[in-house]
Amino acid sequence: MKSVYKCAILSLALLLSFTGESFAQFQTGSGYGMGSSSGRTVNNQKARTDTTTEQVFSFKRLFRGLAHKDTMAIGYAFGASMVVPGLGQVYNRDYWKIPVIYAGLGTTIGLGVHYNNLYKSSVAAAAGIEGAVPDKRYKNISTACFVGAGLIYWAQLLDVNISYKIKTDKAAGKATIYSILFPGAGQAYNGEYWKIPIYTGGLTAGIYFWTFYNKQYQRYKRIHNEATNPDIPYDGPIGAETALYYRDSFRRSRDIAVVSTILVYILQIIDANVFSYMADFEVSDDLALRLEPAIISPLNIDFASTGTGIGMDSAVGLKIGVNF
Repeated sequence: MKSVYKCAILSLALLLSFTGESFAQFQTGSGYGMGSSSGRTVNNQKARTDTTTEQVFSFKRLFRGLAHKDTMAIGYAFGASMVVPGLGQVYNRDYWKIPVIYAGLGTTIGLGVHYNNLYKSSVAAAAGIEGAVPDKRYKNISTACFVGAGLIYWAQLLDVNISYKIKTDKAAGKATIYSILFPGAGQAYNGEYWKIPIYTGGLTAGIYFWTFYNKQYQRYKRIHNEATNPDIPYDGPIGAETALYYRDSFRRSRDIAVVSTILVYILQIIDANVFSYMADFEVSDDLALRLEPAIISPLNIDFASTGTGIGMDSAVGLKIGVNF
């Protein structure tokens, strides 16, 4: 089970670690966004052509952006805050938030370490006394403190995305980051609310089956270990071979649920990014289909007849035109 969790965590860590580099393609997100009028669409397309020439991460651009000597794409600000919390707030000029972030992180992490040490001390003390049990309160408080630190870290990343200023209503980079931090938020940002229950339902189902199959896997793993341990007498109703079969079956089902959950998570990120980019793709209200006769000439001029307006090798056909 530990290997599966490690794979899941590693996959998400790799996805987030490459965020800063991959968001180099979201140059339009920093200043252009997605428009609705045809004139704005043309400008956005021209701006996208002008601003996507630099695709590679540059520390020089990062530091110039933090010094407010140059604009910085949302991916740069988000990636910088992932590595060093508060750098995104520096770019957004929200300086007062930085001490709040570090005070919260320092307090929660410090208390978490303190209570974890107290729990370890209680475990060591209980080990020398028969019937004594360690104080679980210390462990619970320590876990709550570390969870609080993680929430503060997550909140400062979300704040970077919310406070990042753009010149238009929508930006693909912001939609993508919203979906990374909170599944379904990118779809809400794009105004596609009907997709939210689809993705949240998929993630909820994936997590449910993940935990259910893992519980059953752990159960039959324990039974199999007891049934095959020669030092422990076992007289349970489930034999070793049966327990082995169900253990492997539930383990495969659990692994499939893990992979499915990760795929749904990645899919909703891609969906938010793609449809945010397509927000300025216009389809005119003037939809028309035209059918008209046409003279079809050979593609290769060497085979075309000469001397008349319509060559012997030309043909009469039907031309179909579509306006959209």
